[in-house]
Amino acid sequence: MNYLAHAYLSFGDPHILAGNIFSDFVKGRKKFDFPRRIQFGIELHRSIDQFTDSHVVTARAKQFFKPAYGLYAAPFVDIAYDHFLANDKSIFSGEQLKDFAKGTYRQLREVEPFFPERFGMVFHYMELYDWLYNYQFTEGIFRSFAGLVNRAAYMDDPRPACDVLLSHYEELNNCYKEFFPELHAFAFEKFQLYNE
Repeated sequence: MNYLAHAYLSFGDPHILAGNIFSDFVKGRKKFDFPRRIQFGIELHRSIDQFTDSHVVTARAKQFFKPAYGLYAAPFVDIAYDHFLANDKSIFSGEQLKDFAKGTYRQLREVEPFFPERFGMVFHYMELYDWLYNYQFTEGIFRSFAGLVNRAAYMDDPRPACDVLLSHYEELNNCYKEFFPELHAFAFEKFQLYNE
């Protein structure tokens, strides 16, 4: 999953949110350098990613991106899922997405001293350009696709991903609708274990 989903699936806990958001910037046993609840967030992030990557519905969604990106289709699905989450009116209606984004940035600033160095710059741009709020717009998702391609040595063109999202919009949205409730239940069960 991408940033919005990881933020949402932190269930309002700032330290778990921190680890869940910046887990990709923490390799292996470096997670033990952090306070315990941030470690929980890192573990939660990794569990969410494993659940997502191994799910049969995600495998179906990846097929839309595979002709253009082959084995690297998964991160495009993650970004697409964030778009559908941002537009899920059962979760974010009216101003709720904007309020959620602002609250997430505020919570992350509270734990900024724990940021891995590379994530500090990412967070600066995330907040400056309000990524979490702008995932609801296709333009925001296209920028995320472009950012993904720019960071990858093995890809050079985000346009096929944009075309896939537009031409298979309903099919991908249906994948999200089928998959996300299962992910939410899985993540919440993990979160409850961390609070026992």
